[in-house]
Amino acid sequence: MIKITEDAIEQTALEWLETLGYEIAYGPDIAFDGSSPERDQEANYTDVVLLGRLRSALERINPTLPADAIGEAVRKITRPESPSLIENNHEFQKMLTDGVDISWMGVDGEKHDKAWLVDVANPDNNDWLAVNQFTVVEDLSGWCGIRRAQVKACR
Repeated sequence: MIKITEDAIEQTALEWLETLGYEIAYGPDIAFDGSSPERDQEANYTDVVLLGRLRSALERINPTLPADAIGEAVRKITRPESPSLIENNHEFQKMLTDGVDISWMGVDGEKHDKAWLVDVANPDNNDWLAVNQFTVVEDLSGWCGIRRAQVKACR
């Protein structure tokens, strides 16, 4: 009988995502104390968004938007407005499909536009990343829980 392990499934998923064009990263390597840090040290494993990658992708996908507008988009993406997980997931799905409504002060007054999270016209312009063993520490009312996603695929 063939024994299928959790690791075998994880590695198969990563190989499959790599064939689809995803970059593969190992969670401990991109941790703030890892060999290729991408996570915020101040967040101490509570962050689930790679802010540098997010900001870079938004700038690449939305090259005409000023830094203030990109900053507002990052804030809206990373700070949910509702205490409801379902509402936040719905809102994030809307941002993925409809863009993020943003405003900023231009030279001639307030400007309004959308920041796009995904470049549908040019998929190679997106940042495709799959991370395995991505650790998240959460503190819920005095109870500290550690979560480790086996595979986390992001755009």
